[in-house]
This record gives sequence, structure tokens and C-alpha cells, in this order.
Amino acid sequence: MKLTRIGTMALAMSALLTGCAQAPKPLYAWGSFPAQQYAYLKGDTLAPQIEAMEKMREEARSKDEKLPPGFRAHLGLLYGKAGQDDRMVEQLVDEKSTFPEASAYIDFLLARIKKP
Repeated sequence: MKLTRIGTMALAMSALLTGCAQAPKPLYAWGSFPAQQYAYLKGDTLAPQIEAMEKMREEARSKDEKLPPGFRAHLGLLYGKAGQDDRMVEQLVDEKSTFPEASAYIDFLLARIKKP
């Protein structure tokens, strides 16, 4: 009879602990970032892609969420393709400061920008 009580208590405790578990909060606010990368690869128009990424950035900022690695670099790529070199450089520098491990690649990209 003692074993039954212990077993019942163990089952009740595991059910209680399982019921209290919450899904972990994502580390980054991915939003539709992967879809935007795909849209770029398909050759979709740049303006809607930039607009969508800017919207994602504002939503993440308003919720105090972090943007994922590569987000700023991709937005910079879009700005560069749209002829907005100053905004491209700004995004690349932001990417480098947020993710220092990307410094070598970002420096490579910044060095390739044609300066007047």
C-alpha cells in the first residue's frame, strides 16, 4: 500500500511539473526574414522586400526583441541593390557591431563598396 501512495504522489508531481512548463521564448525575432531571403533569391521586387524588413525591424524594436544574425546584412544588401549605398553601409556596420563574429565577412563586403 505504501508503494501505491509513493507511485501516486510521483505521478501527481510529474503531472504538476509538466503542466507548469512553458515553451521557451525564441532568442531572435525571425518574423518573415527567411521568406524575405527567398523572395530576394527569386528576384522579387526590392521595394516590398525592404518595406517588409523595415516593418519587422520596427515590430521587434517595439517588443524589445533581438533581430537574428544576418538580418541587418540582408537589409543592407537590399539597400545596396536599390542604390542606397549610405543605408547599406549603415546596416552592414550595425550587423558587424551586433555580431562581431561576422566582422571578417562584413569587412570584406565593406571593402568591395565602390566609393566615389
